[in-house]
Amino acid sequence: QVQLVESGGGLVQAGGSLRLSCAASGRTFRSYSMAWFRQAPGKEREFVAAIRWGGGFTYYADYADSVKGRFTISRDNAKSTLYLQMNNLKPEDTAVYYCAGTPSSVTPQKGAYDDWGQGTQVTVSS
Repeated sequence: QVQLVESGGGLVQAGGSLRLSCAASGRTFRSYSMAWFRQAPGKEREFVAAIRWGGGFTYYADYADSVKGRFTISRDNAKSTLYLQMNNLKPEDTAVYYCAGTPSSVTPQKGAYDDWGQGTQVTVSS
C-alpha cells in the first residue's frame, strides 16, 4: 500500500502548461503501476495516463487518446514521485486530477487501482 499526495494544480490559460506531482510514501512505489485520472464536474472519473517501471531504463506507458502528444507521464523511483507534464492545455482538460497506484500491470481501468490521492484542481481558461 502507498499513500499519495498530489500537488501542482492551478489556473492556466489555454495553450499553457502545468506539471503535476504525486509524492508517494511506502517502500513499494517502484514495483507499482502508477496512473493519473481526472474528474470534471458532473462526469465520471476518467483515465489520463499510466506508467510502470520495467527495470533499468525501461518504462511502459499508456495514454488516453485525448491527451496523447500533449501530456507526458514520468516517475522518479528514487524520489518516489510521479509526474504529469501537461502542455497545450485546453479548457476541456479542466478537472480534479488524481494519482493512483496498483501492484498490477498498467491498465486504464480505475477499479484496478487500490490507492488514491486526494486530488489537485486544474482549471484551464479560454
